[in-house]
Amino acid sequence: MIDALAAIVPAAASTTAAAAGSTAVSATASSAPASIPLWIELLVVMVSAGTGVLTAREHKLDFVGALWLAVLLGLGGGLIRDVILQVGNVYILNQPLALPLALLSATIVFIFPAIVEKPDKLINLLDIFSVGLYACLGCDKAYVYGFEPTVCIMMGFFTAVGGGMLRDICLARTPIIFQKGNFYALAAIGGAAIYIWLVRWIGVWNILALIIGTAVTMGLRWVSIKFNIQTPTQVDISRMVPHRHRRGAEGASSALRQETPVVGSVDALAGRRERTLADIEERRERERRAQALARLRKNKRKRKQRRLDM
Repeated sequence: MIDALAAIVPAAASTTAAAAGSTAVSATASSAPASIPLWIELLVVMVSAGTGVLTAREHKLDFVGALWLAVLLGLGGGLIRDVILQVGNVYILNQPLALPLALLSATIVFIFPAIVEKPDKLINLLDIFSVGLYACLGCDKAYVYGFEPTVCIMMGFFTAVGGGMLRDICLARTPIIFQKGNFYALAAIGGAAIYIWLVRWIGVWNILALIIGTAVTMGLRWVSIKFNIQTPTQVDISRMVPHRHRRGAEGASSALRQETPVVGSVDALAGRRERTLADIEERRERERRAQALARLRKNKRKRKQRRLDM
């Protein structure tokens, strides 16, 4: 019995070691992030920070507000992604140059806005370039940590447009990505989807996939602007129903409206009547005052004329 146990223990240990070795190999193979040159990452951060300062100047914010919007636009999307992923790797903390360069570029643009205000086309080009690059990098980071493709695409989306969404929330307005317009969020989703498809299912080198995903994002944005393709705000499928079916549905809905009593209509009419009467009375009072002033001025002119005649 003891000899059998002694034979089993080394075999189990060797099996565990082999499994650990295979796990380490797979972890090493899946932990190869798309390493792009550092200057490109920092350039994207600086461009995004500069656009944040321009937005702050449009809304007449002070220097602190401009810096805040710059940091949100440059690093907010990556911060949202890292908080959701919870893998302990926060870009804004692990890259010591990101935050100082974002603040430095924001300060320069705040003091010398003419540097970036005139070349609008260049700013728009760099903006959509940063969106595409952020989308692919966010998707890549989630893929490195073994998340599913849908999660990777969602992380790429958050990284690309999260900073702009935080900016609009701080400015108390509806985020631009939720408004009708040319492809922006959809372009980021398309770039992230192409990246994960190329890396996961085609086996393309991640740097090449990064370039292609960024190009797809920029291409979708350009096509939507070139042909004025905008995201819809209202969709009414009932218009696609044949007329005879739609007429029956409209008759049923009208019958339902006739049967359903209108609640609060009497109170609304009474309130409107009171407001109308109050407006009429106010206008009459203004007319009476105007007539009284006119009579006073007329009497004053008559008295003055009599003095002159005397």
